[in-house]
Amino acid sequence: MKKIFYGRQYIDESDCEAVREVLLSDYLTCGPKIAELEQRLCDLTGTKYAVAIANGTAALHAVCFAMGIGDGDEVITTPITFAASANCVLYCGGKPVFADIEQDTYNISPESVEKLITPRTKAVIAVDFTGQACKYDELFDICKQYNLILIDDAAHSIGTKYNGKSIGNIADMTTFSFHPVKTVTGGEGGAILTNNKEYYNKMMLFRTHGITRNQTLMEYPSDDFWYYEQIELGYNYRLTDIQAALILSQLNKLEMFTTRRREIVDRYNKAFSDIPEIILQKEILQSDTVRHLYIIQLNYELLKCTRREFYDKLAEKGIMCNVHYIPVYYHPYYQQLGYKKGLCPVAEQVFEGFLSIPLYYSLTDEDVNRVISEIKNAVRRMV
Repeated sequence: MKKIFYGRQYIDESDCEAVREVLLSDYLTCGPKIAELEQRLCDLTGTKYAVAIANGTAALHAVCFAMGIGDGDEVITTPITFAASANCVLYCGGKPVFADIEQDTYNISPESVEKLITPRTKAVIAVDFTGQACKYDELFDICKQYNLILIDDAAHSIGTKYNGKSIGNIADMTTFSFHPVKTVTGGEGGAILTNNKEYYNKMMLFRTHGITRNQTLMEYPSDDFWYYEQIELGYNYRLTDIQAALILSQLNKLEMFTTRRREIVDRYNKAFSDIPEIILQKEILQSDTVRHLYIIQLNYELLKCTRREFYDKLAEKGIMCNVHYIPVYYHPYYQQLGYKKGLCPVAEQVFEGFLSIPLYYSLTDEDVNRVISEIKNAVRRMV
């Protein structure tokens, strides 16, 4: 029986050839493909500056460094995200504060964000969960009122637009991830987009040990070609030219990936919209969404089963689902820091029904029909 997983990369011959060209070139890292990728991302989003970086987590870490997050600073984010969206604040000595989510969109609630602002709050990290843009008009109004920096964790949402404007060119800084299950992959890899030159310069230093060859930034400038200075405490968060070449090749297929993902989402929406045992994520009109994940929410008022029982029934038929995400503050590490269950009642309630079903470019129509059929069969067996 063929297994259909919740997510999967798509690699073709053009991707392989792009990587092969770099492998046979003079540069495997610190070469021309990095600047080429950064320019492509700027062109794609209409943003002034891009920083290619090792992965999406490194991108978030760089953002917190650029903002100057430190001891005592609070950053508001969502609990329904991968842990990196909050971990990045801890890396810099700050404190993550978890806002609740909206019942229907699953994105961070602007109303909840505003209630949590204190004199220590420095920024908001919004997450475009599943690929749908957050309510940025409302978030920007709040951030402007309280003098906060707005970050978009867009690990899920490359290709999405908000009010016709590309994700990447909306928040003060935006982070992308190129993990294999994302719409575009480099195996690993990430990027930060910003229109702020000061942030850009800080993050360029941060990804390369805090080292510069720019004489205008040096304490003791020198004309010696080999000379460099470390002027910040940075990290080795460089992306390789191998990965950059793969991401560039994948970006050539972004429209193709986008079209297919939307076709599959439309099929799922039509198939499940009239099944009361399944609750679907709602979309706001402002978001022209490219979905990274398709999440169904099990309605336990009508289903006589646990999530594990529903999952197992699908797995028996080769439909391999997943759950995104365990609320960040449920994790033992965060519990040890003093976070307790009950912080975000809506997030906790909807999480209990979440199940991510297969969504990726290379799903065939036959695969999609099989997913739909097996989910409907599982529902019938569980009522």
